[in-house]
Amino acid sequence: MPEREIPLPTVLDPRGRTIGEEERAAVLRVLDSAVLCSAFGSEARSLEAEMAALYGRPHAVACSSGTAALHLAVAACGVGPGDEVVTTPISDFGTVAPVMAQGAVPVFADVRAEDGNLDPDAVEAAITPRTKAVIAVHLFGGAADAARLRGVCDRHGLPLVEDCAQAWLGEDASGRLLGTVGDVACFSLQQFKHITAGDGGLAVAGDPERARRMRLFMDKGWDRSEGRVHREMGLNYRMPELVAAVARVQLRRVGGVVRARREAAGLLLAALEGLDGVALAGEPAGHAWWMFPLLVDNNARWAEELTARGVPALPGYLERPLYANPAVPGGRAGLCPRAERLIGRTLLALPWNEAYTQEHVDRIARALRLAHRRAGAG
Repeated sequence: MPEREIPLPTVLDPRGRTIGEEERAAVLRVLDSAVLCSAFGSEARSLEAEMAALYGRPHAVACSSGTAALHLAVAACGVGPGDEVVTTPISDFGTVAPVMAQGAVPVFADVRAEDGNLDPDAVEAAITPRTKAVIAVHLFGGAADAARLRGVCDRHGLPLVEDCAQAWLGEDASGRLLGTVGDVACFSLQQFKHITAGDGGLAVAGDPERARRMRLFMDKGWDRSEGRVHREMGLNYRMPELVAAVARVQLRRVGGVVRARREAAGLLLAALEGLDGVALAGEPAGHAWWMFPLLVDNNARWAEELTARGVPALPGYLERPLYANPAVPGGRAGLCPRAERLIGRTLLALPWNEAYTQEHVDRIARALRLAHRRAGAG
């Protein structure tokens, strides 16, 4: 069978996931207990403790999705109607949906052309008296400049939220874990992430008061230690015990997943050395490799060439900047020109997977070299 007809391992394929007998046993343990709601069980609370230990943070809160984790974060930062939150135009809608759900307005700052992450100078220029918080996304698992963004936020008295949905165990240039610089960091357990429980989210924080507010918001504002009193607004964002049990096993696997993705990425980086006009978007050091992002010219043509050879590729990652979606208020063409050029012309995102072998990487490299030759001929 021609190699282009043999699909690469993906996160929708058992070959491309790390789910096994331990996850099966965890699910059966919960079923046998008959306690499936985390308000009464121990799995979600244990997951929180294990997540806090992994990231060296005193507090972690489990919830129903990565989007929910971000909603906990913005609510705990006091974001409300009429406030503004500065963030990136290159991310999943889940980054801005919680802002809008709070009656606040997402304000989009442009990104760095070299990696698609927030430009700290653009963030500072976007801050107004109505700004309540900044959300930085570590795009594709590569580090945003969290240290400079932290400095911007500190100068203006603003909390920094790190969206680490794509950046499990990613590191910055100094080797510091992404998710340990901001006031809150949010993680996703959705199907396409490094580890998965189908859906689910986690938020880690250093401040006990902010963590208390997140926990209340996750459970309908109900402090269960004092009877049925709802002292603050909240939603039902509880993580089910079945999800938490699977997530606990997956959390033990995340280090191996990231190591395997890094090893495979290193092979492809070596194979692409000297290929003019093809560059990694960002820096490889500390990268978590949720995707393998490249900078090329005419990304749509590259994606077409690669896909025809059985190598999935997303031109621009998104079809449009977040602010160009009808659901998002205030967007206009030209708002963030570097983001628009990345999406429309230069960014090419290759799905990445811990199950990739040398043979898989060689196949991807061959497809890229052929696309390169055709791009030069065209």
